[in-house]
Amino acid sequence: MATLLPQIAEQIMSRTAFSNLAMSRARDAVVDTIGCMIAGKDDESVAALTRAFDPEIAAGGEARLVTGGSASPSLAALFNGTAAHALDFDDNFHPARAHVSAVLVPALLAVSTSGKITSGRRLLEAYLAGLEAQAAVGFGVNPSHYNRGWHATATVGSIGAAAGVAWLLGANENGLAAAMSLATSFACGLKGQFGTIAKPLHAGIAARNAVEAARMALAGMSGRLDILERPQGFLDLFGGDDAKGWEDLTFADEHIIESRGVVTKRHPCCASTHRAIDALLDLKQEHQLLASDIARIETKVGISAARNLAYPDPADEMQARFSMQYCLATAFLKGSLSLSDFTRQNIERPETRELMPRIEMQAYSAEEEKGVERLAHIVTVTTRDGRIYKKSRLHAKGSLEVPMSDHERKAKFIDCLSWANRRDSEPSFQRLHALADFETLSYDSAFCNLIFQTVADPDECQAQ
Repeated sequence: MATLLPQIAEQIMSRTAFSNLAMSRARDAVVDTIGCMIAGKDDESVAALTRAFDPEIAAGGEARLVTGGSASPSLAALFNGTAAHALDFDDNFHPARAHVSAVLVPALLAVSTSGKITSGRRLLEAYLAGLEAQAAVGFGVNPSHYNRGWHATATVGSIGAAAGVAWLLGANENGLAAAMSLATSFACGLKGQFGTIAKPLHAGIAARNAVEAARMALAGMSGRLDILERPQGFLDLFGGDDAKGWEDLTFADEHIIESRGVVTKRHPCCASTHRAIDALLDLKQEHQLLASDIARIETKVGISAARNLAYPDPADEMQARFSMQYCLATAFLKGSLSLSDFTRQNIERPETRELMPRIEMQAYSAEEEKGVERLAHIVTVTTRDGRIYKKSRLHAKGSLEVPMSDHERKAKFIDCLSWANRRDSEPSFQRLHALADFETLSYDSAFCNLIFQTVADPDECQAQ
């Protein structure tokens, strides 16, 4: 097998054009992430960063912060990446087992707005470059890497995003490979931090690492180009016993976003809950179920999902996002989940707390999961009068198999901006939908003003 990082870099650089489908899906992912980033800007995780780096923010810098003001590109990537992942509303990407866009988009924005003139089209192309790199790295180590307890957003995500940033900064194949090599030395993130504000920080750290690895690579810093596959390399140390490596890795003419897509989140909570939520909402609608009907709700999920959902009795809103009991109870009672359901006050609603003890979760056995790429999540509802209803979901709403409609995407974006007290949500969505038409993404461009500050007159934000 050829040395892997140069092989990935060669594949990325060989793409001289992208299909309309790939570009439109990249645009949808970027716009969705911008909405999540704006919604997360006032989260405690971001507030803690603001307190920690107040002197650096006061000094200003080349790149814009979603919280207001400016800082260095590295610090902007840290802040904006943390904000993008703060509310756990950002997308997932199964080949990397990662929240790819919460790392990629803030990292790319940090270098786009820091003085280097680039266009909306180039930003989308850089996103696609980074996504393909994340998929390739993830191919060799997942799902073993993720199941072992590594938060792949902060490991695989950082390595792949470094390639996207390097591409945007004009690196050649050698520069892309060097950036990814350096990023392996930064890779870290533990799933044991789920349910705390350290989890969104992982995305911020990964975005910062991607920016710094790419900039250092372009300045001549380098590392081993076989660091993924060699002894004491990424696979050896991070992969786990079941990691398959890259012997069977192939690259198709079709971009990975066309064949696999990213999973846009319908619900603002851990993705491990989503298929069960969708199944329960289906059952509620199909059988006109009420809370008073419910004797028991049972869920069966994957081992990794069960480990992620470690809070049956959540003490705060962050833990609630990782609680199957809270998410199912709230979704059943309200018919949906929104950002407002994850506040310190609302997680204590009496009707929710009354239903939660009737919800049980169990995991598939290791034997059941062995050799199977994906198992359906199953919800079984038993009513007080003895009726039993069962529903399984192999794919969540928002996946390539069960996509969100344009209306649902827009409604999510509006919810995100409304959460941040932005009054320009609908015109902003329309402007950002034309992302490929923006000729410049520089510091004071209309594009940046759409994201990094409330615009009094949205008509001023014409693509330019």
